[in-house]
Amino acid sequence: MPVEVIMPKVDMDMATGRISKWFFGDGAEVKKGDVLFEIETDKAAMEIDAPASGTLRDISGREGVDIAVGAPVAWIYEAGEAYAGAPAQQPAPAAAEPAKAPEEARPAAAVPAVPPAAADTGGKVRATPLARRLAQEAGIDLSAVGGSGPKGRVTRADVLAWRPPEKPACTAAAPAASPAPAPAGPSDEQVRRLFAEGSYEVVAHSNMRRTIARRLVEAKSTVPHFYLTVDCSIDALLKLRTELNAAAPVADGRPDFKLSVNDMVIRAYAMALRAVPEANVSWTEEGLLKHRHADIGVAVSVPGGLITPIVRSAEIKTLSAISSEMKDLAARAKDGKLKAEEYQGGTGAVSNLGMFGVREFAAIVNPPHATILAVGAGERRPVMVGDEVRGATLMTVTLSTDHRAVDGALGAELIGAFRSYIERPMLMLV
Repeated sequence: MPVEVIMPKVDMDMATGRISKWFFGDGAEVKKGDVLFEIETDKAAMEIDAPASGTLRDISGREGVDIAVGAPVAWIYEAGEAYAGAPAQQPAPAAAEPAKAPEEARPAAAVPAVPPAAADTGGKVRATPLARRLAQEAGIDLSAVGGSGPKGRVTRADVLAWRPPEKPACTAAAPAASPAPAPAGPSDEQVRRLFAEGSYEVVAHSNMRRTIARRLVEAKSTVPHFYLTVDCSIDALLKLRTELNAAAPVADGRPDFKLSVNDMVIRAYAMALRAVPEANVSWTEEGLLKHRHADIGVAVSVPGGLITPIVRSAEIKTLSAISSEMKDLAARAKDGKLKAEEYQGGTGAVSNLGMFGVREFAAIVNPPHATILAVGAGERRPVMVGDEVRGATLMTVTLSTDHRAVDGALGAELIGAFRSYIERPMLMLV
């Protein structure tokens, strides 16, 4: 029997995947372990290997469309195995949907409306898992959405394109209509009307951008945020960083490591979470998850958005190990080559905009994290030392907390511990 090649589940939130590139064509000879195709997830591009050696046949997974997790995308026939056409058990890619142009550029008839009754079987609306999730998050009744998929199935594009029907103008004799729920924000059409036709171009949202938008709206709407801000003196830290970098062993004319301020921030924050374990938690309705290690997510800017690769057990790693790991994670994040386990989870996070000259900001807590530390630029400022005014290099940091899990006093203890490690950096070496 031929070996089925399926759309794999590489992310715990993944319901569909999108093939961005096939590396082999139909009829090509492949070996087990060859990279067959690349899929685009919400956060990265993943290379998928061939599960067997043989001849690649019946490629049904097209590039640029959403395909349900577990659906077959091709078959591999082993050497000598007779080919008699596509296997009978291979279903049509019902969950796959053609990539569509943005709504702004799509003609009105591009998504044919299927009457809800046609898309309903036994009282249950036919819809892809992703469409159901998007509809639930947006508060949309799936029975009101026309399905453009096979047998009237509602797809992701149908949900994204759906708009409430316009109400007819009321007359004196007409009964008053029930008030519709207030929209969460202006519609696409309302926004476009604010700008002259031809004065803009429409850039379609990537999966990453849609996911960032959805998750941050959810986080800001459901997580009660609490903020604490302190100034940290970093003159001692900068001096120690210079000394450590100067002392780095040299191999082939290059130092073994080159520490950044961000590396030392990650280490200090991880040690602060170890010192204040009650803050190293994640909120669940059943109870708090109290973590044994400080896994620090570090915000990294990538084309089209951002991602937070995780430095695991950062409280027990050396500064040089953290520095090396971060360089590797950041490079692969920018190339879209991170594995799912390298950016999922984490017990706290760091977002540093100091390199852009930002003095102070507040970041959004992204569950399962209960805290995130926003780090500003170090700058020379006047400070009072006794009765004298002296210059010092200060770095403003703001701790955002999930108030369900971390209260004000506990947050103050955490950010105080962080400041102690930053202002007495030798403590990070013992």
